[in-house]
Amino acid sequence: MFRTHSKIFICLTLIALFTATAYAKDPPEIIKQRIGKGDPVAGKEKSQLCQGCHGEDGNSVEPMIPKLAGQYSFYIAKELRNFQSGERKHQIMSAMAATISDADLADIAAYFASQDKMKGDGSGENAVGHELVFNGDMSRGIQACMTCHGVNGKGITGGSTQFPVIGGQHKAYLREQLFNWRSSSRTNSPIMNKVAKLLTDEEIDAIGDYLNGK
Repeated sequence: MFRTHSKIFICLTLIALFTATAYAKDPPEIIKQRIGKGDPVAGKEKSQLCQGCHGEDGNSVEPMIPKLAGQYSFYIAKELRNFQSGERKHQIMSAMAATISDADLADIAAYFASQDKMKGDGSGENAVGHELVFNGDMSRGIQACMTCHGVNGKGITGGSTQFPVIGGQHKAYLREQLFNWRSSSRTNSPIMNKVAKLLTDEEIDAIGDYLNGK
């Protein structure tokens, strides 16, 4: 009986330690890398209008509005510049981006990047989504999502900041963007255009479902 209880205690302890590690905050040097050269303190004030849709801490509650919490500042700034240039189009975002200077953009992006990284709803595993995120399907030329976006889409720690954090993002938003890339109505990422064209409707749903839970 004692041995059985000891084994259960050890298992529960390991689970607790794993959970704590999995959801631990990133170390300061990694957060600094995410923030980039902008000033997050100034960015909090400058991002007041952004917060109206994306949430005070970058965690939007509207499924079609992306979360920005813990997103790489480089990526946020790049997407805003794409809206400014017309390379990416959205009625509201194109108008908003047109009013932002480079200095303000750096600070706004730094503010959202400084927040705790976005988290999903903890929903159950999706086997098809898991397989595509971790392994892809090389028989069809589909590269694993984690190659660019990191394990569970949480970004590559200490690596490139040009590929966004997608783990924990809204499923509806992820799904729409993959469909937009597949149809070429969004073209500001040739890599994603190529990958999305190889995915079925069911696979796009599965990827969104899996990443939404992370």
